[in-house]
Amino acid sequence: MSVMLIICEVLLVITSVLLVLSILLHKGKGGGISDMFGGGISTSMRSSGVAARNLNRITVGVALVWGVVVVLIGLITKYGA
Repeated sequence: MSVMLIICEVLLVITSVLLVLSILLHKGKGGGISDMFGGGISTSMRSSGVAARNLNRITVGVALVWGVVVVLIGLITKYGA
């Protein structure tokens, strides 16, 4: 295996773990059965704080890196660079 493929695979594992952890850190928005009947409208109207916005940015950034790494691994394995 090439060095580039090994680096991409290690990066894929790291970003996968970070992505799972950052998604699990998000605050849940579901309220159970009450949301099915319109009870969750007031809870969905609140604004998010600075920490939640930063967590969203981190999650999106890690997801983008994860996607790029997946495409790179596919290209490396297809063309054997």
